[in-house]
Amino acid sequence: MIQKKKSQSHDPYAPVAKHPLLAARLPMWRSKFIVLLVFGAFASLAGRAFWVQVVNQDFYVDQGQKRYQRTIELDATRGRIVDRNGSMLAVSLATYEIWASPKLIDEAAVAPLSKLLDLPLAELRRRLNGDKTFVLLKRQVDAETAGHLSKLGLAGITQIADSKRFYPEGESAAHVVGFTDIEDNGQEGVELAANEQLLGVPGQREVIRDRLGRVVSETRPLVPAQNGDTIHLTIDRRIQQLAYAQLKEAIAKHHAEAGSVVVLDARNGEILALANYPSFDPNDRARLTGRQLRNRAVVDTFEPGSTIKPVVVALSIDEGKVRPQSMIDTAPGWYKIGPAVIHDTSNHGVMTVAEAVQKSSNIALAKLALNLPAEKIWTKYQEYGLGLRPELTFPGVASGKVRPYKRWRPIEQATMAYGYGLSTSLLQMAQVYTAYAGDGTMHRASLLRNGAGAAAPSDDKGHAVTTPATARAIRSMLEMATGVGGTGRAATVEGYRIGGKTGTARKQVGATYAKNRYRALFVGMAPMSDPRLIVAVMIDDPAGKAFYGGTVAGPVFSGVTGGALQLLGVPPDAPGT
Repeated sequence: MIQKKKSQSHDPYAPVAKHPLLAARLPMWRSKFIVLLVFGAFASLAGRAFWVQVVNQDFYVDQGQKRYQRTIELDATRGRIVDRNGSMLAVSLATYEIWASPKLIDEAAVAPLSKLLDLPLAELRRRLNGDKTFVLLKRQVDAETAGHLSKLGLAGITQIADSKRFYPEGESAAHVVGFTDIEDNGQEGVELAANEQLLGVPGQREVIRDRLGRVVSETRPLVPAQNGDTIHLTIDRRIQQLAYAQLKEAIAKHHAEAGSVVVLDARNGEILALANYPSFDPNDRARLTGRQLRNRAVVDTFEPGSTIKPVVVALSIDEGKVRPQSMIDTAPGWYKIGPAVIHDTSNHGVMTVAEAVQKSSNIALAKLALNLPAEKIWTKYQEYGLGLRPELTFPGVASGKVRPYKRWRPIEQATMAYGYGLSTSLLQMAQVYTAYAGDGTMHRASLLRNGAGAAAPSDDKGHAVTTPATARAIRSMLEMATGVGGTGRAATVEGYRIGGKTGTARKQVGATYAKNRYRALFVGMAPMSDPRLIVAVMIDDPAGKAFYGGTVAGPVFSGVTGGALQLLGVPPDAPGT
């Protein structure tokens, strides 16, 4: 009988379990080491957590906050510029910057966005297709356009508050007010001269942002921005508009290259108007050119021609050399000084000093000048501010030029008496005539008033350059010059007595004088019973047969002076009015 073996179940792990390494018992010290190692690791983590969260909590909270803490600069609003009556000349308007997150912009929104922002479609696509996550589309977008954009509800579009400078008077006051760049910094005119006061002081806001950039809290009290100061000018907006319109019309009429008008308050030298043409619109910076930007009334200098004659006449009277009725022989209409010869427009023969001003005799003035020491003439020119930079808060103000008297030859001493051989600006000539409007005190031109709109305090109360009696005599001569027989008849203002002096100066081209190119000048005052205004006019290079100061610049004086006196409510003083 065959005996069967007992069946045994098969255990696949049996060989492993019988492995000698596992069969051996682990030493007790190793077990304890592993337990201690694990416990130590947990203890270290717990200690570190205690250090971070309890012992040094403030430090790590502060470090964490700094990762999300931001200082936001709060822009100050640029100050306003206003005229003497508070009318706005420059103001900042609320505008917006338009930003986009390109990944969120729907293709269907691109065309409407291009049209609304007035951006070429190709340019807009170029910006949106760049590698930036946040791109600027346009700055200084007006509030109306920004409002329309908000109504569209376009995803990915963000508006950030901005501002834009606006100039209500446009080109008429452009050279006075100036303009700013896109960063709101002054570039020309008062905007540049008073930039620091206009800018103000930015504020600050310290905040905590979350990981999405949203403000979740403020860490310090808000420091508000201090807006810029309001700058009050002596300018009268109405007279400024009038002066610019009259100047522009005259330049078009005479096909002239350029021109300027300066209007001063005769009593204190305050600038009521300062106009130049060509001009520019400060609201449209894209069209600005160098020629338009020239503030010719203060930065351009030229030989003043016969408008300078009252200075030498007044000096001769003050020095006791002549009286208004003293006689001077100007025959035969030309006068030789060394090898040089000077001429009058005609043979005036024997004439009084007053008539020499009335008829603008070069020969008479040359004889007066040669009867004075050169040093006396030079010193007097200095007293009038000629060759010196006007004390005016304005960029680029020119000083003109008067050469040292020791270098004068006799012919130069003679020609300087009638406006050749020295250079001045139109503003300087307007200043000179303030001395003859009153008691012989010359007032320096000023442009700024204090915050209350009253005249700005100044150490300069004017200084005497001639005597009251001589100033009255010069006024009488200037009135003769605009009357019958005078060179300034075309400057007449209906209803008012006026006085003034014409000037017609040849233009220099290189080292010589051009034969048919001139500057036409007129400087005068009104009303003569109690002068209120000084008006100086310069028309550069008029074309055609009319080029004399009386016929070209005189009518501009008439239009500006007559209109300004009416605007100021000055009553007529002419006989029969």
